[in-house]
Amino acid sequence: MASPFLPSSQPPKGVPSHVAIVMDGNGRWAQKRWLPRVAGHKRGVDALQKTVQCCLDRRVSALTVFAFSSENWNRPTEEVTGLMELLVMALSREVPNLKKHGVRLYFPGNRSQLSARVVQGLEAAEADTAGNNRLALNVCFNYGGRWDVVQAARRLAQIGREITEQSLSEATALSHVGDPDLLIRTGGELRISNFLLWQSAYTELYFTDCLWPDFDAAELDKALTDFSGRQRRFGQTAEQSAAGEPLDAAEQRHA
Repeated sequence: MASPFLPSSQPPKGVPSHVAIVMDGNGRWAQKRWLPRVAGHKRGVDALQKTVQCCLDRRVSALTVFAFSSENWNRPTEEVTGLMELLVMALSREVPNLKKHGVRLYFPGNRSQLSARVVQGLEAAEADTAGNNRLALNVCFNYGGRWDVVQAARRLAQIGREITEQSLSEATALSHVGDPDLLIRTGGELRISNFLLWQSAYTELYFTDCLWPDFDAAELDKALTDFSGRQRRFGQTAEQSAAGEPLDAAEQRHA
């Protein structure tokens, strides 16, 4: 399915069009410095700001980050409250600059559990940047991959539409962008933790021990360099891929 988000230019050869990141390690970064966990999340916002600029510089078309999972409600109340306040503060501070640089904001996730104040902030940020098309920034908030598949299937059932790979893809919370080419997880864990389960079928995975607050342009370039050396075959043999044989319709959606 063609993405409705149309970048102003295609990324250079070897650079992924869509990068996804599990921003892990904020709490451990803070604990190593005898700071409260929320201090790590604050530094994580700074790391995200730098990463957005790096993606703009490298002409990445879409950046999707895991900011708050549907399982994060199980964390200590003070940490959850701090994350919500941090989100509101970051929106008020960063949206004007993101708008200026052509970034369009999306907040995929379940908003039914969020406060009216937080929902209002998300909606205002999306509306304020709706005219931009240089970079799609998906900040997944109260998001889970299983939730996304379930809500997509439920939406199709409600309108009586047949559930197929294409229709389900079109009903997911990230249907406005293509599937991620590269998924990066910081913090040393080797799992994707219920992130983009449907969309990551053919995504290249990259894991780093770097804690998210320390993630910078050099760390991003390590991941991009690693990605550029991989051969993406989408079910074909290496020989077929090298010969440029066409992919079937299902595989083309992920290419």
